[in-house]
Amino acid sequence: MIRLEETTIIEAPIERCFDLSRSVEVHLLSNIHSGEQALAVGGVTSGLVGLSEEVTWRAKHFGLWHNLTNEITALESPRYFQVTMVRGIFRLMQADHLFASLESGRTEMKNIFSIAAPVPLFGPIAETLFLRRYMLALVRERNAVIKRVAESSAWELYLPGTPQWSKDTAL
Repeated sequence: MIRLEETTIIEAPIERCFDLSRSVEVHLLSNIHSGEQALAVGGVTSGLVGLSEEVTWRAKHFGLWHNLTNEITALESPRYFQVTMVRGIFRLMQADHLFASLESGRTEMKNIFSIAAPVPLFGPIAETLFLRRYMLALVRERNAVIKRVAESSAWELYLPGTPQWSKDTAL
């Protein structure tokens, strides 16, 4: 099993960063290279994901299409939420997202990911050779997109209740 930690400082209020991190549309924006989509299979496909809600993602990684269903298993707005894989290729995948307000309105966003490769015998080899680097790159890309959106006026396109938001313009 691998454990990844990544911290990003964002020049935006904690509530905005927290909500953008739960946005299906922002997640899709950060994974555009993999052709990712949220599937309509009984879970959330747009907007903000809440406690006990699931999203099934379909994306191409390592040349293969994969489906992965995640559930928000803990949520304490606007400081913390946890995402746990309930179905998918990994033996285990869990992500803790922690947010802290800093001076002058900045936010510290800390992500802690635990991932176990699917094949017990070869899993540790895969984790060492490529999975750690690959997943860390995905986390960093996700955080860079959240930071870019949160620090610009684009955040209004992704958060319900803001004057510019609509489901048609969110993507």
